[in-house]
Amino acid sequence: MASSSDAVSSAGSTTEPSEVPESGSMSETPGSPERRGRVRLRRAAVMGVPATAIAATLMILTAEGALGVQFAISGMPFTVTATNLDGEGFAQFGSLDQMAEGSPNEGDTGGQVLVVVSAIKKATLTKLCQSVDLGGTNLLITAGAGSQPVSATNLTTDSTELSGDAAFDNIEIGNDASTLNKSHTRGSAGVFSQQADTVHIANLRQTNYATTAAVFKLPGLKLRFSDKGC
Repeated sequence: MASSSDAVSSAGSTTEPSEVPESGSMSETPGSPERRGRVRLRRAAVMGVPATAIAATLMILTAEGALGVQFAISGMPFTVTATNLDGEGFAQFGSLDQMAEGSPNEGDTGGQVLVVVSAIKKATLTKLCQSVDLGGTNLLITAGAGSQPVSATNLTTDSTELSGDAAFDNIEIGNDASTLNKSHTRGSAGVFSQQADTVHIANLRQTNYATTAAVFKLPGLKLRFSDKGC
């Protein structure tokens, strides 16, 4: 949701904003040409830049340890949808997810995926659907279709695509990701980000590579194989 690095929380983390560890520390002085060049490239990671700039950004974020979730991702994207998402304590910034060494899903990515990390302190989702294409069939999970929505605390999603009808309260756009303080995690210095007190997204649809949460409650959970995904 609204899906890296950290720069990203791992499941079970309940760190408060003032205690969140920063990633991506650098030894250069703030005004040095090397630092300024790195900052410009990191900012480009969340702005749809050409492939050459993205490749450079990947190398910089990797060198500085600005990785997303603290586990190796499978490299298989999965789809998440919900009719409504409501959250308190929202943050969003760019990051990297890393596959296991030698993963068959690497392709030409080098085992790394550039993602947008969406972090929400408290979230509820109505009619949640999650599906992953296994090749010929889909593993489908649904929950929260009844009177009780799905709920999560310290929810973090690493996405490559996100769509829906969104509304925010007290949003700040253009923050340095290392200074975020409204949610449970933050990113690296020099990375473009945004944050808000609350977020509402109707008709949510995401392509994710990872999801973590400290607590994840899924009333009415159903898991099955299906010809169709979400």
